[in-house]
Amino acid sequence: MKCTASVVCGMSLAFTAMTFTPVNAQTYPSRAVRIIVPYGPGGIADVTMRLVAQDLSKRFGQQFFIENRPGAGGVVGMQAAREAPADGYTLVMVGGGLTIAKALFKSLPYNIEADFTPISTTASYGLVITTKTGSPYKTIRDVIANAKAHPGTMNFGTINAGSAQNLSAELFRTMADLDVTIVPYKTTPDLANAILRGDVDVAFEYFAGFQSPITSGQMIVVATTARERASNLPDVPTVIESGLAGYEVTSWNGLAVPAGAPADVVAQLNRAVGEALKSPEVQKFSNAAGMDARGMSSDDLHNRIKSDVAKWSQVIEKAGIKKR
Repeated sequence: MKCTASVVCGMSLAFTAMTFTPVNAQTYPSRAVRIIVPYGPGGIADVTMRLVAQDLSKRFGQQFFIENRPGAGGVVGMQAAREAPADGYTLVMVGGGLTIAKALFKSLPYNIEADFTPISTTASYGLVITTKTGSPYKTIRDVIANAKAHPGTMNFGTINAGSAQNLSAELFRTMADLDVTIVPYKTTPDLANAILRGDVDVAFEYFAGFQSPITSGQMIVVATTARERASNLPDVPTVIESGLAGYEVTSWNGLAVPAGAPADVVAQLNRAVGEALKSPEVQKFSNAAGMDARGMSSDDLHNRIKSDVAKWSQVIEKAGIKKR
């Protein structure tokens, strides 16, 4: 039928829209959801997010797709997420490294504590403290005893100054009251070679980075840094078990949305992510990589972010690392 007045046409179009779209207006999600990963593809965190995204796609009946936005140590992707609408259709991968960045950099184009609403963790994981096979250091007690008996003679290896690995070594040095030199290397392969050559006595790194030399028998793991033993290294004690009470370092990955997203959407996503993490695919991959794939509430993750920023700020200050 031909419309005879603009008002009538407008009413007709409005009625048509109401007739065909009320379900989409009330149901989340009604279209595809992107997950920004602020790093390149192929890393453990990226693979974990892809497994979670696949599961969420099945649960919600809408595609959850990964958009890798690497650059400037995660700044590019985080800024893109901060500028996205707070409607639940843009999620972003967040992690422990971002809390270090907040503590390390004088200014960033986003605020991890204020600009995002956490959804849930997706995985947490400690580091491994390793030495080369045949080294006299079989346990953390050996490392501490030698460092105290021969101050200034031992080298601890990590990657870049200000990285989680580097700050973990700084925290260890401070808590154990050791006079050792912490040597930062540019890349994990450089650090692995330094250990195997004997340039450094022990190294702090994630299991995934040293998986090859560990499984091939070139390195041994003397301790892990989480509160509980790693699922893939059940016979290796934690640093706490080894006598350094209170030393715990775990990093984590998770999901967040731009601040202001609807609370019911955040709640839906929190429940769905928690269920996705229980899937056999996610659990199998995570266990093999030494990660604990487990969610937490939005409030708990918010508190974790705040406490991590405070913790690493203190470590950076005590280590005398200049803010950038």
